Amino acid sequence: MFFGNYWYFAVMIIAIVLGGLAQLGISRANKKYSRIPLANGMTGAQVALRIAQANGIASTDGRVGRGSVAIQEVQGTLSDHYDPASGIVSLSEGVHSQSTVAAAAVAAHEMGHAIQDAQGYVFGRIRTAIVPAANLGSRFSMILIIAGFVLGVAAGSLGYYALWAGIILYSVAVLFQVVTLPVEIDASRRAMGQLRDLAILGPDEARGGRRVLTAAALTYVAAALISLLYLALYIFMGSSRH
Repeated sequence: MFFGNYWYFAVMIIAIVLGGLAQLGISRANKKYSRIPLANGMTGAQVALRIAQANGIASTDGRVGRGSVAIQEVQGTLSDHYDPASGIVSLSEGVHSQSTVAAAAVAAHEMGHAIQDAQGYVFGRIRTAIVPAANLGSRFSMILIIAGFVLGVAAGSLGYYALWAGIILYSVAVLFQVVTLPVEIDASRRAMGQLRDLAILGPDEARGGRRVLTAAALTYVAAALISLLYLALYIFMGSSRH
């Protein structure tokens, strides 16, 4: 049975450990550097606006879109994101109005995504293009995979086809995770470049900002590894059922 497979539980334990370590890393980095104020007193929103202005993508007439972004505050913790469809950089409460090393790093990272969008960064375009398929895969793949194993005993080939349909859908979601890696790493690279070139962070502050961004990147690395492990497991288990 699906849940009685020892390999499944082995992968699940590895996934829990990897995910837990990644989350612990980002939580500790944010907690530490959210307590260190910026010497220049800039809030996360001001950092984002400064970067937008320096790159010529700040909205000046209220209109937003590719090449013209706006900045807004949103509720939640670590809910920061850039929406290429609306051209809006959303910064969480702990970033938007706070003047800390962590806030500056996170705001700069989201602006890195906005710069990618404005410049037509290829991996960013690929990720955006596969979002609908990835959402479909995330929503229905596990239903089909579990149904495939359950039906495999009673329904024969029907269960086999359901299983592999689920694996194919899941592989699209995994592809999204893999493509996300270069997008996030590049956004952090751009962020550190902006923070350095615009003298937003001093040398000591820059080290802290880099640690925050590195910890965040490791969460995406962990997510991609976990997805690949599960995909390999499903393919192995599916092949053994043939």
